[in-house]
Amino acid sequence: MRIFEDTYKHKGLRKKLIEEIEKKGITDVNVLAAINSIPRHFYLDDAFTYIAYEDRAFPIAAGQTISQPFTVAYQTCLLNPKPFEKILEIGTGSSYQAAVLSELKAQVFTIERQRKLYDLSGQTYTKKHYPTIKYFFGDGFLGLPTFAPFDKILITAAAPYIPEKLVAQLKNGGIMVIPLGEGEVQQMVRGTKINGVLTLEYFNNFSFVPMLTGKEK
Repeated sequence: MRIFEDTYKHKGLRKKLIEEIEKKGITDVNVLAAINSIPRHFYLDDAFTYIAYEDRAFPIAAGQTISQPFTVAYQTCLLNPKPFEKILEIGTGSSYQAAVLSELKAQVFTIERQRKLYDLSGQTYTKKHYPTIKYFFGDGFLGLPTFAPFDKILITAAAPYIPEKLVAQLKNGGIMVIPLGEGEVQQMVRGTKINGVLTLEYFNNFSFVPMLTGKEK
């Protein structure tokens, strides 16, 4: 069994990471504090232990990635999670983003289409330290209608379009953050649901793995 250890060196590297993403424009002190409190190296293979705090994405299981910390912070700031809000995350991945949302006291529901990643989520630091997060194996395009409506929805993969079924599961006045577009680059979009329709705001470009339909067993 892997033994998790968060040393002074890890904490020092994490502090430098926070300083780096703050220089890149992340100013929300609560988001910065949440990222600073979570040992990112626990979500990666031991070989990445001392480069885990570089501001870049790394490979994880099932051909997926753990997002760049700046990207995690950027999406989280756009979502602006508040304590006790009910948030649906599409794409559990490593569960690092779910941990950040839970650290901010949100009520997190996260769905993953890759069986291997879903199974691994039960063995992570997130599972042990944020026990209120609810995990689901399923198709992100379908969401979780049984648990709707949600205050906010965060999509962590490149969506070719805004899924109508997810819009339907968002509360009136709720917010959805989604990397929108096909190809290598997507534009980060924030939608606010007003009278059943999303009003969209467009932000910076990013690069995500594609959001796919169905489940991968």
